[in-house]
Amino acid sequence: MKIASRIFTLLIFVFLYLPILVLIIFSFNTTKTRTVWNGFTLNWYIRLFHDHIIMTALCNTLIVAIISSVIATVIGTIGAVGVDALNTKMKKTVIQLTNLSIVNPEIVTGVAMMLMFVFLSHYISAFKLGYLTLILAHITFCLPYVILSVMPKLRQMGKHTYEAALDLYCNPMQAFFRVILPEIMPGVITGLIIAFTLSIDDFVISYFTSGPTSYTLPIVIYSMTRKRVSPEINALSTLLFLTVLILLLIVNLRNTRDLKKAVGKGGGSF
Repeated sequence: MKIASRIFTLLIFVFLYLPILVLIIFSFNTTKTRTVWNGFTLNWYIRLFHDHIIMTALCNTLIVAIISSVIATVIGTIGAVGVDALNTKMKKTVIQLTNLSIVNPEIVTGVAMMLMFVFLSHYISAFKLGYLTLILAHITFCLPYVILSVMPKLRQMGKHTYEAALDLYCNPMQAFFRVILPEIMPGVITGLIIAFTLSIDDFVISYFTSGPTSYTLPIVIYSMTRKRVSPEINALSTLLFLTVLILLLIVNLRNTRDLKKAVGKGGGSF
């Protein structure tokens, strides 16, 4: 039974990651063929970085991802602290509403936000589809993930830590920044990385809320794949995959380190 389960697990990983491996290999192929290996080259990566459209989209993507992930992290952290202070019944309701926005189909969110921005643009010109609407949309769908990343750290923290800080002559701001924030910082950083990754990866919501000059990498990749797939897309996809992989490794290493610290503190108390 164990052998069968291991074989099944191996097949799942092969099915998931073999296409990515093929994509990475053929991003170094000398020719445009996707079936025959003709030799190693970095030409497609060089051409990629000389492509004005892709580089513009990359800059747009990074600007939007950095701004939206930072703002979503700040708002989400404050929101998580506020939710944690609610009574049990109200807290469950808010968490369920947060989860609803996560499971809601992206196309529904994208169309709804596009309609809202178009409506607002009739009264406020700043809401015309562009950088502002794209950033606001990314903040909106990243926010729940930040809250869900911070909430477990708030649960692990002592219930009376904040009151103890106030009793020791901290004002509310000092109690938050010197006591609460250091305790929940691992969750805050995890939420920031997740928000950044989701923002870079998003296509559906970006497609509906971006303007003609604020297009992102996923939109450019989609428009390129509607024609014959260029090896430049393979190179770009490889770089995106490695970026996301590095971010996930950072999150996992941080979580492992925090778990070891927690186990060490627990072991030392006996």
